[in-house]
Amino acid sequence: MTMPVSSQQKTIHEAALATSYVVPDVTSRKNQGLAHAEDYTLPQPLDRYSDQDHQTWEQLYQRQHALLPGRACDAFLAGMDLLPMGANRIPVFEELNEVLHQATRWRIVAVHGLIPDEVFFTHLSQRRFPVTWWIREPDKLDYLQEPDVFHDLFGHVPLLMNPVFADYLQAYGLGGVKAQHLGALPMLARLYWYTVEFGLLKTSAGLRIYGAGIVSSRTESLYSLESLSPNRVGFDLLRVMRTRYRIDTFQKTYFVIDDFQQLFAATAPDFTPYYEDLSKRPALGAGELIASDEVLQRGDQSDWSDTADI
Repeated sequence: MTMPVSSQQKTIHEAALATSYVVPDVTSRKNQGLAHAEDYTLPQPLDRYSDQDHQTWEQLYQRQHALLPGRACDAFLAGMDLLPMGANRIPVFEELNEVLHQATRWRIVAVHGLIPDEVFFTHLSQRRFPVTWWIREPDKLDYLQEPDVFHDLFGHVPLLMNPVFADYLQAYGLGGVKAQHLGALPMLARLYWYTVEFGLLKTSAGLRIYGAGIVSSRTESLYSLESLSPNRVGFDLLRVMRTRYRIDTFQKTYFVIDDFQQLFAATAPDFTPYYEDLSKRPALGAGELIASDEVLQRGDQSDWSDTADI
């Protein structure tokens, strides 16, 4: 049986890897008449938000805000509490930036939607997080093809209030610029997917969510922690960079970190020899387990889709 599709969206990397990617109609419609700067940013078009847009934000915000205590990690929940972000309206980016920049020197910048990889990495390397300004339509609450403001803002920004995670994401951006020149983007994309988007954290109280693709999704917030179907495996950098993933359904494997310092330390070395080593090894399937894995849970595969891995 295939589980219902979660509200996960394609990230910048999936657009690069899926050669048949076409800009969705909703993106074109939302951005009609809006120009962007050379770095693909634009002022947040506050006058474009309708009452329905704010109601959609409220619906998404309220259900995730009620669901995440006891499921999301403490750092995410603390970031939510500190940011001027509530249910009543789509947040104003500059109001968020006043708090975010003071805390970790990060800022968010508005973009039309998916942007070229080199631009995305450059923004991260300079502590700017690109946020799609528009919000999904009411009939697409649980799935859309690419990120919107709820996924980008609610899912990603609260953890940027955490200094260690904020440094990790900047290091990832710096590494992305280099990976492009080395032809190693697919390997680095897997690291982003299994940490920033779909990562789990081990705590004394049990597993907790920190990945944005999970915390912004009602269904995957439940599935990632409670389902017997997926594997849950201890984080290992090279293992993660070999592992394909799913963009059309729930993940077959979640990688679990001990803390954010582990992530930051993992990005410290020069990845060039890693890429050279990994290029000689076959990629692993999204649900594949290997002898060296620290298996926290071997999934029973009951709800796995038979569609292709990325």
